[in-house]
Amino acid sequence: MFTEHDTGKKRHMLDGIDMTTLTWGEKTIMVRFDLQKGSQLPSHHHVYEQTGYLVSGHIRLTIADQTVEAHAGDSWCIPPDAPHEAIALEDSVALEVFSPLRPDYLP
Repeated sequence: MFTEHDTGKKRHMLDGIDMTTLTWGEKTIMVRFDLQKGSQLPSHHHVYEQTGYLVSGHIRLTIADQTVEAHAGDSWCIPPDAPHEAIALEDSVALEVFSPLRPDYLP
């Protein structure tokens, strides 16, 4: 599947956090998250493996019992069912791939 850059529609997820589904296949989906400085993604977990890349900005990311400050160019992989949370320390953009495909993130 090929998806043009302006195909996805931005959806509001939480205060200061928007997501745009970029493309998907049978087993994965790629999503862009725009996070405003100060926004928080509360601790949660799910059955999906989640691989991320910070395109721009600075976030504090906690995965299970490890907390790191991620900067543009850093990446991570969150195992299925691992609790995780994030705080945007400045305006940030992250790309994330989920496997298996998340039907709730389809446009």
